[in-house]
Order: sequence, then structure tokens, then C-alpha cells
Amino acid sequence: MKSPLSVYQDKIQQYQTALSSIKKKLFASSMLRLVVFLIFAFLVYFFFGNTSLVLLFIFLGIASFLFLVSRHTDLQQEKEKLKQFIELNETEIKVLQRNFHHLPNGKEFINPQHEFSQDIDLFGDRSFFQYLNRTALASGKQKLADLLSSNHIQQIKEKQGGIQELSIKINFRQEFTAISRLVNVETDTTTILKWLTSYQNFVPSVFRWLPQVFSILSIIMVIAYFLDFISGNIVMGWFILGLLITGKHLKNINKLSANVSKVQETFRQYHLLLALLEKEKFNSSLLKIKKEKIINNEKKASQILKQFSKTIDALDQRNNFLIGVVINGFLLWDLQKSLKLEKWILNHSNEVENWFEVIDFFDAHNSLGGFAFNHQEYTYPEIQQNQVILTTTEAVHPLINPDDAVTNDYQINKEEFFIITGANMAGKSTFLRTVSLQIMMANVGLPVCAKTCEYSPIKLITSMRTVDSLADEASYFYSELSRLKFIVDEIKNDEYFIILDEILKGTNSTDKAIGSRKFVEKLVNSHSTGIIATHDLSLCEVANELPQVKNHYFDAEIINDELHFDYQFKDGICQNMNASFLLRKMNIVDS
Repeated sequence: MKSPLSVYQDKIQQYQTALSSIKKKLFASSMLRLVVFLIFAFLVYFFFGNTSLVLLFIFLGIASFLFLVSRHTDLQQEKEKLKQFIELNETEIKVLQRNFHHLPNGKEFINPQHEFSQDIDLFGDRSFFQYLNRTALASGKQKLADLLSSNHIQQIKEKQGGIQELSIKINFRQEFTAISRLVNVETDTTTILKWLTSYQNFVPSVFRWLPQVFSILSIIMVIAYFLDFISGNIVMGWFILGLLITGKHLKNINKLSANVSKVQETFRQYHLLLALLEKEKFNSSLLKIKKEKIINNEKKASQILKQFSKTIDALDQRNNFLIGVVINGFLLWDLQKSLKLEKWILNHSNEVENWFEVIDFFDAHNSLGGFAFNHQEYTYPEIQQNQVILTTTEAVHPLINPDDAVTNDYQINKEEFFIITGANMAGKSTFLRTVSLQIMMANVGLPVCAKTCEYSPIKLITSMRTVDSLADEASYFYSELSRLKFIVDEIKNDEYFIILDEILKGTNSTDKAIGSRKFVEKLVNSHSTGIIATHDLSLCEVANELPQVKNHYFDAEIINDELHFDYQFKDGICQNMNASFLLRKMNIVDS
């Protein structure tokens, strides 16, 4: 299999070649329109005295020009899509080179009260979300954030199957994203759904047949007028009657027109996305189930949405004052189209939510599939249900550059608790976030950054970065206690993998040692599983009394008056601390 980098480079070259061809076609199209205009302008001028020919040339000229404009518009859209394709592949190359800090970081999803997202840098600058996210829709971005922070442990094998399938469907993923980015959507889907479900009809039932009858009679009257069977006053009276009938409902028509105009771009875009989904074949159970939600027994969902979009376009003809007045006076146009829109809302408003949800699902999962494609060396955890919660070889944090990465092997069993000690900067916190991300990624269905991984699904809860809005020590300590209380309450109701980093920092050493020991004893006695990192070596003594507790450490060595870290996860208790050395080395204190 070709490497992701070579795939993206090949695609950029392919799309640049196609873009060059499209630009030439666009130039030729512009020249052709000019030539057609000049030819028909000359013909009209040359045969100006012959009314029949002039009218024929004007008609043919307008028809030809409209056809060429439509063709030019199609070419322009193809050009914009190719530019999107090139940009998408250029972005992937940058991310492969670890240049992703210009991408949306999801800071709006930061939630200090969440079970783990604040502590593991899931959102914000240099976050996992920023590295992973390629969504094109605002609602898809929200869906991806929900997936990553959901803490759901059900159907992981099905999730893995869906991500694996999407990972190899690179053309589908990029087509979906390019279409999504081409349209500037004015109204979010939540607002659209709220409007559809609360919509109140205003067109009377009599207009199910009246506009058609009125239109037929209008045509008969116009023909009769030209054949001198009736006077112009009768036609004018009939025309004014049509305007009065329409005018009676003008306020509601204007309101409907304003609302549908806001949703038009969304529906125009989404019908293209649904059409793309309808023609794509999926094999994994998760993706097949999602696709089934957009299957309508009578008609394709994309065609139903397209029909609504075309009806909106038709209603928009009223915005051309001259045409709008004529078609409403003779055809009751606004009422015809309003009734058609209302019938659509009545028949399909309940389906729209499903369609939107499916589109958001694929927008979010395209990011997951792209991540899996970019990291083909990662492994999908082997899901099992036994006493081993997590066993992994050559694991590393996914945001660490592979050139700098130091891998580790570890296994933690159900109802075991690791106490990790180590020198400053030796790798304790990075290790905690590596394990945390591994659990989160496994629960989502993603491959993890390891050579092998076996995993018994479990929810994650952490306390590693206490957020304090005040600067005083008491408030910090209270915030930390509140977080620990939150963890204690949660583990009463469900099984969690608990990860803690240096708890009770807001109190004195003696009090901290006593409190930390009692807290670890409480967690162990509750049959919990987890890891706690600490600088307090006295906490390691708990392992002498509780067999569920295991001591591990990260070490540091001073060699030739320089500090060296191997970042290796080891059994036992750390004996080498480095705070005094660093203070002296940085000339903060005297030797």
C-alpha cells in the first residue's frame, strides 16, 4: 500500500492537471459567449427591417447565451471543487509534517467539568481535536466533539469497522468534504429543524385546486383577447382579481419566502451530500445502518431535498418585480408554490432530522477515517472482556513526533492501581495522557499509537489539571476537592478507569501525604482501577499493605553534570529527584 504522503502528492498533481484543463475551458467558454453575442447582435442589426427574423434571432440568441452561461457556471463550480481538492490534500501533507496549529482547535468545546477532556488536552491549541478534525460543517464539528468526549463504550468493534472502511474511501471522503465546503450555509441545522417542526400552515385548502383552475382560465382569457373575443378590460379585471387573491395572504407569503430563503443554501448543499451517500456502497454494519436512514421507499432523499430547493427557487421568482406581478395576477404563483412548500413540510419534516444526523455522522467520521488512513502503522485494539483492562506494547502519545518518541509497554489489570513516581520532566504526565488518550481513542473506535493493544472497554475519568478562577490557595484546594468529590460520586454509579496527577497540591506536605493515602485506600476499596502520579514517595508504602497497588516510576540521571531522561516506564519506586539540581543548574539558587 502506498504511503499517505505519496497518495496526497499524487492527488495534488492529478487535480492540478485537471484544474489547468478547466481554466482553459473557462477561457474558451468566455470567448465563445462573446462570439455568440456578437454574431446574433450582427444578425439583428443586419436584418433589422425583417421583424420575424429579428425576433427569431433574438430568441435564438437568448437561448444560446443562457445555455452557454449555464455551461460556464458548471465549469466554474468544477474549478472551485478542484481547488478544494488541492487544498484538502495540501492540508493533509502539512499535518503529516506535524504542522496543524493553523487548523480549528475546538476551543469552544472546552469544558472543565467534563470527565476527562480538560485534562488530556482534547480541545484547544495543540490538542488532539485540532490534529484530528477535518469536518466541513459546523454541525459535523459538533458531532465530532461529541464523539470524542462521549465516554461511550458500546459497539466498539462496529465503530472500528466503520472507521476502517472509511479510511480506505479517500475519494469519497474528499468529495464529501469538498461539496460541504463549496456552499456558504446561512442557517444552522438546529434552527432549520426547529422552524420545520413548529411551522403553521396558512394556505387555505381551497388552493389545492383553485390556482390550477385560475391559471387555465387566465390562459383562455389571454387567447380570447388576442382573438378579439373579449375586451382588454375583462382581462385587466381578471388580472387585478388575481393580485387581490394573492395580496390577501401576502404577509404570510413574505414570511415563508424569507424563511425558506435562509434554508435554501443548506438544502441545496445537503441534497448533493445525500446523493453522494446514496450512490456509495458500504459494507460495515455501522455505515450500512446509517445509510438506511436516508432511504425513502418512494423516492431518494436527495431528490426529495432537491425538489424542496427547486420549489424555493420557483417562489423566488416573485423577487423579480415585473415577472412577480404578472405570474401572481394570472397564475396565483406565490400561493401555488407556498402550498407546494407546505405540503413538502407536512410530508417530510419528520425525515429531515434523520437526514441531517446522517450527514453530520459522516462529516465527523470522515475525520476519524482520515486519521486512521494517515496512521496505518497504528493498531486497532483487540476488544475483550476479562481481568486485563489494558495491555499494550510500544505505546506512545499520538501527538509526539515519531522521530522523538520513546515507546513503553504496560499492562494494568482490573481493580489494580498504579502509583507512579519520578523526577520532574521525566515523563509521568505524558504517560498519564498517553494512557488516557489510548482509552478515549479505543472507545471511539480509532486505532491507537502502539504496536499491539488488548482492551476491556471502560469509561475514563481524570483529575490532572484543576481549573481555578481565583488566585488564592484556598480556592484552588476547594476546586481540587470538588473534582475528587465528583470522581467519588461517579464511581458509585459506574465503572471507570481513574487517572490522577499529584492530588491535594493545595495543602501542606504532611496533610497531603495523609489525605492522599486515605484517598487511594478508598479508591482501592471501591474496586476501582487506575493510575496516580505523585512526587510523594511515602504514598508508595500503600503497596506494602494493599496487593492491588503497584509501584512504577520514570527515572532521571545526572551524567557529567547534565540531566538525562530515558522516559522508560519501570517497576519500583523512583529514588532520583531533580528539583535541587535544576534550581542550581539554572542559577536560581547557589551551589
